[in-house]
Amino acid sequence: MKHSRFAAAGVLGLASVLTLTACNGSGTGGSGGAEQKVSAAKGTGKTLTVWVMQDDYSPESLKAVKREFTERTGAKVTMETQSWDGIATKLTTALATDSPPDVLDLGNTQVASYASSGGLMDLTSYAKDLRQGQKWLPGLADPSTVDGRLYAVPGFAAARAVIYNKTMWRKAGVTKAPKTYAELTAALTKVGAANKASDFSPFYLPGQHWAAGLQFVWDAGGEIAVQKGGKWTGGFSSAEAQTGLAAFRKFQNAYSAPASRTADPQNPDQLQVFADGKAGAITATSGQIAQIEKANPALTDADLGSFPLPGASGAAQPVMLGGAVWGVAAKSKQQDLALQWMKIAASPGIQDKWIVGHDGWNPNSAEANQKAMSRATPLKKGFFEAALHSRATPASPRWASLEADKSVNHLFSQVASGTKSPADAARVFDTAVDKALNATG
Repeated sequence: MKHSRFAAAGVLGLASVLTLTACNGSGTGGSGGAEQKVSAAKGTGKTLTVWVMQDDYSPESLKAVKREFTERTGAKVTMETQSWDGIATKLTTALATDSPPDVLDLGNTQVASYASSGGLMDLTSYAKDLRQGQKWLPGLADPSTVDGRLYAVPGFAAARAVIYNKTMWRKAGVTKAPKTYAELTAALTKVGAANKASDFSPFYLPGQHWAAGLQFVWDAGGEIAVQKGGKWTGGFSSAEAQTGLAAFRKFQNAYSAPASRTADPQNPDQLQVFADGKAGAITATSGQIAQIEKANPALTDADLGSFPLPGASGAAQPVMLGGAVWGVAAKSKQQDLALQWMKIAASPGIQDKWIVGHDGWNPNSAEANQKAMSRATPLKKGFFEAALHSRATPASPRWASLEADKSVNHLFSQVASGTKSPADAARVFDTAVDKALNATG
């Protein structure tokens, strides 16, 4: 299933943090000053080992990259598909050996963990050549950059957008997807008036859905945390973040059923809630459309629509991307070939034909998403548009601990339920951020 990477992200991150041997600085390899181009070195007689996570890329897409790579270099490729079970320990162990896999398929938010352990090659000097004239999505590029150094190349993304029941909305008198926040709230008010069941949500938004809650904070100009002089400071107590938290609570309380204020997206499963007709809209990824339609075969593409969530700022709310990036082992003995693999995998041609055209993911750059959006079906268009406004969690190896212990979930559910004011909830969470992100050793 295409949601495997995103369901596993928090667990993977925590395990990575716990298995790091020490806080011994960043990975080595291609670090240094002067800008460099990826070498066109030949690899006849050599074999590149690539680890790919299960269900990230289709076999056809990987074959396309492999074919172009072998044509250019003459090298062979050993492709090893990795399962999610125990992958964090396996990766950490492999990167510490003298014969690690050369190229690794990693989660975008996990790069900091492996970079800080010294496991990944510093790609900074090759960054311009690897970008190939493209502007990588911030939600992929930012977490791949640790302390100003690049350690991974974006592979693909999955952006969240609003999935709504067009048929239900049409019956309520709403015939167009909203473009502004005022249009959104007006539409949801109509949908709510037409569906009076006590457990119905015009927009189902679980209180613990922190990725969705962050959109309101980012839209208001707030930050999760700010790094200055090597020190992290939690950002939820800022005036901007407080405005965003208040907007989140107002929206959540107005349009999502009261029982959802302390719920998380999996309990109850928000996809099932929507499929059962108990919600007029949710925020989810494009890959979850198939799951919704499987849960309720009466719903088809014709019944559904998508759009980026409009923000009170006047622009689409920034979204947190899930996604995959390519890294090179710092101890790889074939870094020149590994760099060529990544450059091919990240190229506009592969992204357009295979990542979007075959696998259905968001491509890695703004240009590629704009191109995909121009020809996407109405149902999928909203996801490409949403990806153009992306952000990321702090590029710290310790951020994952705040996901794993659900500190960030509790922040938003406390605000949604009113058990804490936005100011009090932020104060508690900012203290946890300061302690976690600034821990040493």
